[in-house]
This record gives sequence, C-alpha cells and structure tokens, in this order.
Amino acid sequence: MFSKVEFIKSAHQIEDLPEHQFPEIAFSGRSNVGKSSLINMVLGRKKLARISKTPGRTRSINFFNIEDRFCLVDLPGYGFARVPEQEKERWAYLIAISIKGAISGRLFRLSMPGIIPPMRIR
Repeated sequence: MFSKVEFIKSAHQIEDLPEHQFPEIAFSGRSNVGKSSLINMVLGRKKLARISKTPGRTRSINFFNIEDRFCLVDLPGYGFARVPEQEKERWAYLIAISIKGAISGRLFRLSMPGIIPPMRIR
C-alpha cells in the first residue's frame, strides 16, 4: 500500500513536537479502543505503532511519516488509562496545544486536515 513509512518521533512535551511541512491526520479516542492497531492496519504494518492490551500505554504523541506526503499521528487515549490525574491533564494539554496550533496554522503544526476518532462497535 505505502512503500515509505517511518516513525518520526514521540512528543512527551510541547518542545518535542516535530517541525515539518506535512499535513497531519490524527487518531483520537478512548484508551484501548484500537487507535494504534488501526494505524498499523491502514499502513499494512504489524509493529509500527506500538500496541498493548493495557489501557493507557500510549503516553506520548507519536508521529509517522507516510511517503513524505503526510503524517499519521497517534494520540494518547483517554478514559480507561490507569495513570495519575496529573498525567491525564498533561496529555490533554499537549493534545490541545498540538491541535490548536494545527488549526490556527501557527505555533507548531502546519496543518491537520483530519482527526479520526475510532470507536468500538461491539
């Protein structure tokens, strides 16, 4: 499907957000809903985005370069993660700043044309 797919980096804080010129499509949703698995499936890779059966394992914003044309972004989940409330607040702040920058075209992100919210259907 895609011949060039590569992990760019993980962002744990605002300073870690990558600077690039690619549009971003972010995957957002509750913990353990399958965001990372969906990214792997869409890209035809088994272990690009790390997955776990334990909710809350994605604790950073993870960026993947696709064909030097766009980025897929794996956001931390919310809801079921068993982490301190302060950690959840840090995730929420980092995600909000990243998305706000994408929408305004300022700050850190050039553009984010889509946010995909995967949901369990069973």
